[in-house]
Formats: sequence, C-alpha cells, structure tokens
Amino acid sequence: MTDVRSSDRLTPAEAADVLALAAAADEADGVYPLSEDGVLGLRGTAHHHLLSRADDGGLAGYAYLAGSAGELIVHPKHRLRGHGTALLAAAGTGELQFWAHGDEPAARAFAERNGFTRARVLWQMRRPLAGLPDVPLPGGVTLRAFVPGTDDEAWLGVNSRAFAHHPEQGRWTAEDLRLRFAEPWFDPAGFLLAVDAEDRMLGFHWTKVHPPEGDEPAIGEIYVLGVEPGGHRRGLGAALSVAGLRHLAAQGLENALLYVDESNTAAVGLYRRLGFEVHSTDVQYQRRA
Repeated sequence: MTDVRSSDRLTPAEAADVLALAAAADEADGVYPLSEDGVLGLRGTAHHHLLSRADDGGLAGYAYLAGSAGELIVHPKHRLRGHGTALLAAAGTGELQFWAHGDEPAARAFAERNGFTRARVLWQMRRPLAGLPDVPLPGGVTLRAFVPGTDDEAWLGVNSRAFAHHPEQGRWTAEDLRLRFAEPWFDPAGFLLAVDAEDRMLGFHWTKVHPPEGDEPAIGEIYVLGVEPGGHRRGLGAALSVAGLRHLAAQGLENALLYVDESNTAAVGLYRRLGFEVHSTDVQYQRRA
C-alpha cells in the first residue's frame, strides 16, 4: 500500500522535490505538469499538498488541491505502481477537478478509470508579433501603467467583475497580486490600464514575458485581459489586446501566447480575429460527488 503524506505547507526541501519531479515529467512528456498557480502554491498556505514517496524515499508522486481543484503528477519512473491512485484516494471522495496539461491518451485513460470525465478545455493560442493590426482606443480612453500599491484595490474590483463567472481568475485576492509582484517577470510597465478622463479604470491588459528556455526563445503573453462589464466601450477589448501586443513587440519578442477556455466563444472569436491560432490543449477532468 502506497503511503501519502498530506500537508498545508511544504518545507523548502519538499518544494524543491516537487519542482524536480515536475521537471522530470516535463522531460519525459514534453509538457510542464504544473500551472503557474501550482508553482506559486508551493511557497504558500492556500493549497493542500499530497506527497507519495517511493521505497527509496524519493518523491514518486505529488498532487495539490485548492478547494476541490488541483493538479497531479507521477514521476515517469514510478508510473503504473499505484502512486496516482493513492494520491486520488488521499484527495478524498467528494467532487474533484484535476488539470491534465496536454490532451494525452494516458491521462485520459487514467481519468476515466477513476470516474473522471472531461469538463473543461483550455487552449493555448499563439501568433507572431509581426504585422499587428491597427486598432485605436475608443474616444475618451487613454492608457497608463499600473502602479503597485495604488491601483491594487481598483484592479481587483474590475477583475472580479470582468471574470465573475470564471472559476479561478474572478477569485483573485490581494495575496494573489502580491505573489506575482514578487516574481522576477513582473514589470508594471507591461501592466496596461485603460482609464477615462477621471482616471477610472475601464479595462486592463497585463502582459508577461517568458524567458528563453533551452532552444525556445523568449515569448510574450496576454497574461490577463479584462474590461469593466458596466463600462463597455465598443472595441476596447480588441484595442487593449493590440496595445499590449505592441508593448511586447517593442521588447524585441517575435511571438505571443495566451490561454483561453474553448467554451468562451466571445474571447476565442476576438483572438481569432486578431490572428491567434490554437497551439496546445489542456484538459480539466471532473469527478462529481
């Protein structure tokens, strides 16, 4: 019987073990198995962590839950030995959702064997940064950079309203912002706010730059893009998108990516009109209570 240890806080050594496990899975599968939220959660107390050890004491499997949703990894050399099943059992018997990065047959088969069904599909879309369209801002709207410590509360309000029906993004807190402000990639100059003449926030485009990795060059990202539902200005979403992409292009980047739910037809339509195409797929599997 595989033993699983649970904890609401990892030691630095345990967090390092999880990152090494994720790197091994990435090398074997060609896709990184943890989201940004999963990586940031290794340092905080918002996640409940589950760790499965091999006979030699090494980390064979890891899962976390934030509420009823999370991610699960098994080390390539310890697969098909019960660690994934043990982690699911330790996660409990109620409703659960786990993300699988990459739409892989092995993950699908494991999910189905354990009573999970396909619930959400997240697309990564990409486009070159050359040849961006010209989309002007609506009248009376200007852009400025986000000011940490000054714009936090107003941004959290707009974000929660813009993503009121989104299961993750709409629940961001001041702590979620603080964690990202501390990340080496954070650059307030790339966090664009659309404001009116009275400096009221109408929308935002938070960009991110991923550094080079191996043979892969640096790439920009539409990290979060949102518009105040009560203050829609025609074309603001498209104009904000292009403004952020132009900011990324000015950094010397050649390509940009974004993540969007397949079911979000309005957003998918906007991004397709702006020249984005599907690059990869992540799947969330759900088991109902």
